[in-house]
Amino acid sequence: MLIRRERPDDVEAIAAVHRAAFAEHDPGGAPQPVGEPMEVGLIARLRASEAWLPALALVAEIDGEVRGHVCLTRATVAGRPALALGPIGVPPEHQGLGIGAALMHAVLGAADALDEPLVALLGHLDYYPRFGFVPGSTLAVDPGVPDWVSHFQVRPLSAYTPDLAGEFRYAEPFYEE
Repeated sequence: MLIRRERPDDVEAIAAVHRAAFAEHDPGGAPQPVGEPMEVGLIARLRASEAWLPALALVAEIDGEVRGHVCLTRATVAGRPALALGPIGVPPEHQGLGIGAALMHAVLGAADALDEPLVALLGHLDYYPRFGFVPGSTLAVDPGVPDWVSHFQVRPLSAYTPDLAGEFRYAEPFYEE
């Protein structure tokens, strides 16, 4: 597996990864054609925004094929720079092979090397703590949307200082429909 920056010629493969990763599934596990998952459009809108950070948009490549994708985009905490993680996607047939974990370690390491202070996300409470994520309230960072509090998590990086507290704000594309 090779973890590398996404390239312009990866755009359609990345969309396919997120289509598969976020497709609606029936109880038997088969994908249901219910339209484009919102993550596909979100990635496109983020890529076109000022929040996009090309150095922090990574793919997992196996045998020359894109099998996973993650990105970090510019966000703020009380008006100060921070990062938002997501989407991260791996197609169901490739999950459980360590692709998502490799992407997480790589993107968090890259953000840390760039002296970013904090990464935030909305995500599964059983998955993300293994990467050092804690509830936002632990560091006095609030997602600003009450419905998000239960799944809002943050990961302090080396440049984090405790005075980075307050309301977290994603890039505008996260709030668009």
